[in-house]
Amino acid sequence: MSGTTHTAYAAKVDQNLADRILKLKKERNALILAHNYQRPEVQDIADYVDDSVGLAKRAVEEPKAEVIVHCSVDFMAETAVILNPEKTVLMPSLGARCPMAAMLPASQIDLWKRRYPGAAIVLYVNTLAEAKAKCDVCCTSANAVSVVESLDSDTVIFGPDANLAWYVQNRTGKKIIPIPERGFCQTHVLFLKEDIMLLKDEDPQAKVVAHPECTPEVQSVADFVGSTSQMCAHVGNSNADRFIVATELGILHRLERENPAKVFTPAYEGAWCVNMKLNTLQRIYLALKEDRYRAEVPRDIARKARLPLERMFEVTNTSLNAR
Repeated sequence: MSGTTHTAYAAKVDQNLADRILKLKKERNALILAHNYQRPEVQDIADYVDDSVGLAKRAVEEPKAEVIVHCSVDFMAETAVILNPEKTVLMPSLGARCPMAAMLPASQIDLWKRRYPGAAIVLYVNTLAEAKAKCDVCCTSANAVSVVESLDSDTVIFGPDANLAWYVQNRTGKKIIPIPERGFCQTHVLFLKEDIMLLKDEDPQAKVVAHPECTPEVQSVADFVGSTSQMCAHVGNSNADRFIVATELGILHRLERENPAKVFTPAYEGAWCVNMKLNTLQRIYLALKEDRYRAEVPRDIARKARLPLERMFEVTNTSLNAR
């Protein structure tokens, strides 16, 4: 089979599968959510594409949807369950788990509480539900600074990403205690300052945008540091037409779709989150057809974890009038 024929065949198969997904979605009154790091074809089939907090808000704002298909990783699906206890939340792939979220088991949080009594505990949404249930307030990379600034405490226990903790400390002046001490995103630590500077030498007019999960060295050479949603907004509003992008490669699809006249260069070609990429059209179809795999959070943990999520939305003046 020639390359052209194979490409045409694959496109036809994908379209047929997409059509079947849309049919099932309508039959089941489902909502398909996709993170910015998902495969292009998954983003294209989704009702909404956004960052973690945007997806959480979208799930609540669609009260008529009975089923949520969450194309992301485990902690995001858990968040949807916590905020929408009456809905069925499906994960297309059980293997789509966030290694960074697993770096902070709930059992560790009690140890840090005893070590720093009186300190506020802020946890990145990139944590599992059991950990969220033990914190004062949650945050995302988009609102971490605002959340920390809203606290009376000058010492804040913050986890699990140490690079985001560094970013927050630099912008708030508060003492940030990262837990664990070296928590990290396996994708964002792949970016190197030296690689970015080489790309800048090749294209001096290109602007560097980076995620705050990148190392401090990479953040220091970026023209803009922000969450994926903030990156998209910044690029759309910028007069620049060329960008070097230091975050997971999945975002390039959205950036190019929303800004067809602009050029985007990945800061590292190998910046793939293999866990995010486990969600495929085939698995989305099977999730809707066979009701798999259901994301579940024990009721008591969900009740406790909902409070710090609600506090986060209160700080950012985001309504959660779900029902």
